Amino acid sequence: MKLNFDNITISGGVAVGKNTLKDNLKPYLEPLGWRFTSGGQLLRDFAKEYVQPVAGLAPDEFHLKLDERTRKLLTKDGHYVIEAWLAGFMARDLPNTLRVLLVCANDALKIDRVVNRDKVSIEKAKQYFKEREEANMKEWRRIYGNHDFFDPKHYSLVIDTYSSGPNETVGRVLDALGYKNNNK
Repeated sequence: MKLNFDNITISGGVAVGKNTLKDNLKPYLEPLGWRFTSGGQLLRDFAKEYVQPVAGLAPDEFHLKLDERTRKLLTKDGHYVIEAWLAGFMARDLPNTLRVLLVCANDALKIDRVVNRDKVSIEKAKQYFKEREEANMKEWRRIYGNHDFFDPKHYSLVIDTYSSGPNETVGRVLDALGYKNNNK
């Protein structure tokens, strides 16, 4: 099946539905030979290979080599769905990649998702949410410069998961991809 893009990146902050979208795309794209990974998995695999310390303590060179590896998957290997906070930003100049940015306009819903996913209190979820996003942004700006990593101009498709449920979200991505289900 000829599709509009060779790869998909799924980006966004905490609890916007990145993993849900990645998992919901699998039944459609795995039979076509597509592979699925996450930034976290790439980081863990790369850290094992290079015997580095905890990822957050790794030197900048480590992060830059990991970025190179991710770009190689998107430019040389192809047929990847990569879910990672910055995957779309890193692929912003790759026309063969459908860069999906997920956002959620309702902070209460994001906090509820963390509470349910991680089985923590509302206060703990609020703290986790704030600390993680602030720490990541600070680190990324230090390494990559003062960018707005989630600026819609870097993405092919922006979906608000507050108003778009999981089925509608996967449908919008498949439509942008040019996927046609011939089993209808």
